[in-house]
Formats: sequence, C-alpha cells, structure tokens
Amino acid sequence: MPDPAPAPHITGVAARDMANRYNRADFRAWARRAHTTGGCAQPVHLRGRVTHLDPQTGEILRHYSTAQEPGGTLRVACKTRRASRCPACAETYRADTYQLVRAGLVGGKGVPDTVTRHPAAFVTLTAPSFGPVHSRRTGKSGAVVACRPRRDGRTCPHGRPVSCTVRHGDADPRLGQPICPDCFDYAGAVLWNAHAPELWRRFALAFRRYVARSAGLRVADLRDVLTVSFAKVAEYQRRGLVHFHAVIRLDGPGGPDASPPAWATLDLLKAAVDHAASAVTVSTPAAGDVPALTHAWGSQVDVRPITTTGELTDTAVAGYIAKYATKAAECVGTLDRRIRPTDELTDLPVSGHARRLIAECLRLGALEEFAGLRLAEWAHMLGFRGHFSTKSRRYSTTLGALRQARIDHNQHQHDEPTTGRLPFDDDQVLVVAHWRYLGQGMTPGEALLTAALTGKPMPTLTTHERSSACPSSC
Repeated sequence: MPDPAPAPHITGVAARDMANRYNRADFRAWARRAHTTGGCAQPVHLRGRVTHLDPQTGEILRHYSTAQEPGGTLRVACKTRRASRCPACAETYRADTYQLVRAGLVGGKGVPDTVTRHPAAFVTLTAPSFGPVHSRRTGKSGAVVACRPRRDGRTCPHGRPVSCTVRHGDADPRLGQPICPDCFDYAGAVLWNAHAPELWRRFALAFRRYVARSAGLRVADLRDVLTVSFAKVAEYQRRGLVHFHAVIRLDGPGGPDASPPAWATLDLLKAAVDHAASAVTVSTPAAGDVPALTHAWGSQVDVRPITTTGELTDTAVAGYIAKYATKAAECVGTLDRRIRPTDELTDLPVSGHARRLIAECLRLGALEEFAGLRLAEWAHMLGFRGHFSTKSRRYSTTLGALRQARIDHNQHQHDEPTTGRLPFDDDQVLVVAHWRYLGQGMTPGEALLTAALTGKPMPTLTTHERSSACPSSC
C-alpha cells in the first residue's frame, strides 16, 4: 500500500476554486473524467479529434471530438512512476512492478509455476564510504545505540568533532548528513553514482563468467545449458548514494520454462555474487582538482535465498522492489525535477548535503573529461542517470504487456453490447486523428476535489509548481 498522505491545507483561494468547479454545469462529466484517469494528480490536457473511416467507401464509422468534454479538453493520466509527483499513477506503476517481480518467483503472467523450484536469491549491492555520516544503529538486542561514539574526543582536520553520541530516531533530519561536510568526498560520491549503471553491467558479466568457469564451460556456451535472469531496482540511501536490490534466478536454457542443471545451486549463485561484486571496477581520469579514481562496490554485499515460506518470501521481495520503483532521491532532500538554468542553487528547497552534491554535479559537468556523464542534466539525481527498475529479457512478463492487458480489459468493459459495440476492427479502418497538447496539471481546487472523489492522495507541490503545472484551460 502507498504511504498515507498528510491532510492538505485548504487555503481560501483553493476553497473558492473548488466551489467554482463544483457549481459548474459540467461538474458531473468532469468528475467522471477524474475517475477515468484514476485520480491522476497532474493529468495531461489534450485537444483534438479522431475519425474512423471505411477505407473503401469513405463512410464515417465513428467520430470523437474533445469539444464534448468539460472545458473542451480531454484529460489523460500522466502515467509517471514518481510517487512525489502523482501518487495515483505511481501506485499503478508499483502494482505492475509487483506483479512483474512476483511472476518471476511463483509463476503466472506467462511464467510456469515450476519456476519456484529454480534457485533464486535477493541480492543487495551497496556503495562504498565517502565519509562518515549520521546513521541510526541498533545493537544486538535491537535497541538503538549511539550514532558514532568516540572516547578520545578527536576532531577532524577541519576542527569538527568526529563523535556523535545521539540515538537518532527514524525521522531525524540529520540521518545521512555528513559528520563533517568538508571531509565528505563529494566528487567521489557523484562520480560513483554516475558509474553505478556501468558497475552493474560489469557485475552481470562477471557473474556469468564465474558460473561458466565453475561449470567448465565457455561463456558463449553457457546459454545452451543455463540462463541467468534478474530483476533489479535502484534505491537511494539517505547519504545520497544509490544501491541496488536484485532478484537473481538461475533457469535452464531458454528461460523459466526449463529447469536449470543440477550443478546450478544457491551456493553457486552466492559464490558468483561474492566474486563478481569484488572483482569489477570502473576507472575515471584525473580532471581539474579531482584525481584519477577507481570505483567499486562497497564491502556490504548481502545474498539471501528467496522461499515461498519463511523470513524472505516471494511476496515480501516483490513488495520491497515495487515500493522503491516509485521513488527517487527524495529521501536525500533533493528535487524530483531537473535543475533549470534559471534556478538559483542557494534558493532551492533542498537539504545542505543535497545542495553540495548538486553543486558538485554542476561543477564536474563543466569539465571536458566528464562531459559524457551528463552530470549537469542529472544533478537533481545526484549524478545517477540509470533506469530505476530493469529486468533481463526472460525474467518474466513486461510492463508493456501488463499495460496492454489493462487497456484490453478496459476496452472490453466499455464495448459491452449495451453501449453499442462498434462492428469493425481498428486494424481494418482508416484512422484520421489530430491532437494538440495544451498543458498538464490541475488547479488547487481541482486537486482537492479529485482527491475527495477518488480517495487518492495529493502530491506535495510548492505554490510555484502548482501554478506553473496547470495549463490556461484549467
């Protein structure tokens, strides 16, 4: 389930706007459209028409125009994955990701249920340390202990204490912040984020090489007897570094339809993960005041078997991965949008740690040696520009297939005989369409009404973002 949203603060302007929308003659039609979009918080506004013609006779079989819609515009769901931008659409994305991951563990959606007998593990790969940060630590008894206690009372080269005796709570804003910002390696952190996707690619290659070598095979021959399938998600730690959670499964040749060979065991899978995580590196050249660096995975590598019952079940793993598929770097205190050329870095509503990471992205992005990393474009993501959720080809179904199944279901629901099902196939007619993009978003009053009508939470947007998101047709 999505995290509960706080109750919105209703201003006088929002209340008047909500009343004006409610009292309009087309309110019922507008409310139906709000339900159709699933409570989308930032719907896309389109104006246009579509006509279905018989290619032989030119007869008009069906005609649709947005003139019949409230305000003369059609609103369609934004379909974003970011929960911070649109909780309703992000929940759909989360549910699809959950079904995709779980199908690869228990079957369904075109995957046979015999896949439960294939070795599978939940793997976590982390980033190395770039400087001590405030963290919430627990002792053996599960009680929260002091963050970073030091008996000698030492200070860092910048004169700040290296000790922290605070027992941080879950919501403590200091979590993830450096003990000393001047000691934290911001350049190394940003460059590590930028190279994390390449580290994963090399990890996957090294994993397959290890498995092939253990079986006495060449890598090119491995696919004839075994397939390595995976689904992964990137998650931001509060210190601003990404780490990866992945489901790795060993299948027979061709994917989940075939059983893997007897030598493909969980022990082999774990050994391959440990080897690959320690073996791969990515190097970056010296540039400006940044020395040549070698980037590698952190020392914390976790491999846990996935079972249908027990501590780590298929349901728990699918839910965990799906949850983080809808999040980005918000936990670090950064933005969920790109940094605009007109933005003043000092005025952005971000944490001090995030501000320095963003500034480092902008600084390094101006260097010729790092131009290919596009750090300035991905400064809001603190340098990381990879996909948040990916999977191998044969892991399970695809998000596209799940979306198409939902579209087909909705079309079937709306094409019941009582609604006058059209006696033609769209593939056998000439479709003439013209669409124009008008804008995106809603007024504050419309957002409140949509949340009340659909029971979906509202995103937390600033006043500037609300006013700039909504088109003039609102």
